[in-house]
Amino acid sequence: MGMTITEKIIASHSKYDRVKPGEIIDITIDARAARDFGGANVVKNLNEYGLTVADPEKTLFTFDCNPTGSDQKYAVNQHICRQFARNNDIPLYDIDAGIGTHLLIEEGYVWPGATAVSTDSHANILGAVGAFGQGMGDMDIAATWNSGKVWFKVPASARINLIGKLPDNVTAKDVILNLLGIYGANTLLGYSIELYGEAVDSMTLDERITIASMGTEMGAIIILFPPSEEIINYCRTRARSSFEPVYADADAGYEVTADIDVTTFVPMVSRPGEPHDAVPVRELPLTKIDSAFIGSCTNGRMEDMRIAAAMLRNRKVAPGVVLKIVPSTDAVWKQCLDEGLLSIFKQAGALVSNAGCAGCAAGQVGQNGKGEMTVSTGNRNFPGKQGQGSVFLASPAVVAASAVAGYITTPDAVPDQPAKFSKTASRKEPGAASQSKRREDKPTVIRGRVWLIERDNIDTDMIFHNRYLAITDIREMGQYAFDNLEGFKDFAKRAEPGDIIVTGKNFGSGSSRQQAVDCFVSLGAQAVIARSFGAIYERNAINAAFPVLTYISLEEIDLREHDIITVNLLTGDVINERNGLTTNINPFYDAQYEIYVRGGLLGKL
Repeated sequence: MGMTITEKIIASHSKYDRVKPGEIIDITIDARAARDFGGANVVKNLNEYGLTVADPEKTLFTFDCNPTGSDQKYAVNQHICRQFARNNDIPLYDIDAGIGTHLLIEEGYVWPGATAVSTDSHANILGAVGAFGQGMGDMDIAATWNSGKVWFKVPASARINLIGKLPDNVTAKDVILNLLGIYGANTLLGYSIELYGEAVDSMTLDERITIASMGTEMGAIIILFPPSEEIINYCRTRARSSFEPVYADADAGYEVTADIDVTTFVPMVSRPGEPHDAVPVRELPLTKIDSAFIGSCTNGRMEDMRIAAAMLRNRKVAPGVVLKIVPSTDAVWKQCLDEGLLSIFKQAGALVSNAGCAGCAAGQVGQNGKGEMTVSTGNRNFPGKQGQGSVFLASPAVVAASAVAGYITTPDAVPDQPAKFSKTASRKEPGAASQSKRREDKPTVIRGRVWLIERDNIDTDMIFHNRYLAITDIREMGQYAFDNLEGFKDFAKRAEPGDIIVTGKNFGSGSSRQQAVDCFVSLGAQAVIARSFGAIYERNAINAAFPVLTYISLEEIDLREHDIITVNLLTGDVINERNGLTTNINPFYDAQYEIYVRGGLLGKL
């Protein structure tokens, strides 16, 4: 049996000729990036462990989370990175450059068949050019900067064939929202997805980036596109290394294969709270908006800007609505200037920012306030992610049309007169300790009180909100654990050292933040046991020597809130002390145990 694209890329960057799903492999990384908030922690790890940087020319900083440099804590972190970059001859793309994952493509750091890691959980955007990109925590990135390599568990692969031609009114964003509506956030959790079909073959780079960028929201490791001739030619003019594109073998083995008729796809919108809660725009009730946002790593490309400009030309943003537009990179911003798009945006009444992530990053252009209704081209609308209001996700065409109409609608249904706010209208927004010291002797059997949180898709913003990301002292993190998770906002006050958290599927989905692990370490929690974990969260926990284990079912032990259980990390045996019932869960991997006894990925044997 042959290999998939992901398997071939991983094998070519390892010491093996062949790899298969489930194997843990050390792979060489072609491009190693850190952002402004994660970068300071990477520097801290390197300095604390006395580590040097291998291949500075393959290593870079990108400042895209705070492109205006307007936050004092971010400014401190950015300065730390600038100093480290100067002292170590590391390229740095400052606040005027744009989104790091896009720059990796634009500046030729990646190409079809390349590997890359970043502190950005959307590094899998690089699947758009047939490269294998992964978001990782600051500990992983520090290790990669030091050695040029990182361990990785080979994912199982899924092949999705998009059958037929896309309807004219369906954009790339609608494609991924339709797929999210089909698969949800965890059906393909941990898979490498390859897309094929007539509709895929004709997609531009910008369209591929839009779809690849939301693989994270599907729970996938990556969405990979076999590179077209257009993509290959684009990359050859930029790549810092010669390359040959990688394609799957004709007899490659896929764990999941599906044919999906795209002729049935329609313009979609994700309702607030969950990107996968996607419905046709036409099925949404009349929804008045306060603001609109066009940008992010998903929809800040030149084609997106042109779509927005076509809708806004000779029109005005509806009274009372704020439209914010943020290009993805400085090159896109300059092209908007050259083509006259910035003038169109300004005449329509939009606010245009310099290039960067915006939206997703706290305090940046695109955030909203409590009670505010926003329609956004971003990739996430988790509670609190883009502010304290409600966020709908849609394509640039729908967002621009909605900004003109004053309510969420499609371009073909924009009214002659926009909706106006009523002075009497009111809306209610939808429901939205001490540090545990590192032990010298790591126990293989743990005993603790259970916190039973029976929910799926608890994301990292619910665990440790992005407004606290500038915190680097682990002793300060515990007090914020779960303070954005409804029903558990007082968790940190009620938690006790030794507690064990038991939860559902896809725990830790979302951003790559290490703090979502460290906040539990700070409180003295002993472990998180879940049906499954977000891929980045799982490796962050393993790298921090914090026990995370998975289970299929715990029904056999009749588990209840605050039961006391014992767990054998090496065998997976679990005992409920209340009733004496036993069961078995998945124990540590060998590599996980090795990192655990070392006290973390960067610890010494």
